[in-house]
Amino acid sequence: MKTRKSLKKRFKITKTGKVMRRATGQDHFRAKKSGKKIRQTRKWVHVSKPLAKKIKKLMG
Repeated sequence: MKTRKSLKKRFKITKTGKVMRRATGQDHFRAKKSGKKIRQTRKWVHVSKPLAKKIKKLMG
């Protein structure tokens, strides 16, 4: 099965096999958010196990 290139750009898989994604809320409406909240959205966050299983399957 071919790798879904769109998923490869949006997710990364750690060495231990966990799937990571970027935090939401980075594109617009940032003026109303506190600096702390904006800094927190720069980090990578874990994906839930059921969704991670699907993503891994599609990534090949």
